[in-house]
Amino acid sequence: MKNSFTEENYLKAIYKLQEKLDSEVSTNEIAEAVNTRAASVTDMLKKLSEKKLINYKRYQGVSLTKLGNKTAIEIIRKHRLWETFLVEKLNFKWDEVHDIAEELEHIESDELIERLNEFLDFPEYDPHGDPIPTKEGVFKNKKMNILYDMPKGFKGNIAGVSEHSAIFLKHLEKLSIGLGVAIKVDDKNDYDNSFWISVEKNEPVFISKEVAKNLLVFKK
Repeated sequence: MKNSFTEENYLKAIYKLQEKLDSEVSTNEIAEAVNTRAASVTDMLKKLSEKKLINYKRYQGVSLTKLGNKTAIEIIRKHRLWETFLVEKLNFKWDEVHDIAEELEHIESDELIERLNEFLDFPEYDPHGDPIPTKEGVFKNKKMNILYDMPKGFKGNIAGVSEHSAIFLKHLEKLSIGLGVAIKVDDKNDYDNSFWISVEKNEPVFISKEVAKNLLVFKK
């Protein structure tokens, strides 16, 4: 049975919450993730449960079934492939592609997605550093660290971001922070946990605690 766009968005949201929290998720957490009322979420969860896509009992946590998990990964794969296409082939910036990919991810053609994957030369990561699962739903493991956890003197490269909002990505661009760039932690402020970092050996720039928490890095 074909799933609606809204149903697919819920499955993707539940998958990401499960991944982040490493546990079952609550109705309120889902409501916040999809930006709607808890009552509307409850109605949708009933539909998803009837389709055997989630495990759901009222007032208890929600988790994806095997089928729901497979479906969510397929949506995420399409989303990340489309983001890669938009950046690499159509020259969109990394802060411009999320909303467009949100629409394209619902295209049903498996053949189109496989041809897209081949056309892009089988990319393993999207423009934000997120792994692109294989057709079989396997993610490549990539050991990344959160910049916030790194000590003064740390040297490494930007590996990805955990915040994908356009306003955040534009802020990073102003600081010349992008995937692969070399950074060094010059100083950490004990008062507010803010950072001074050098980007590609340029003059140090200031980043807040929140920015540091959303930057993922490789150690050199």
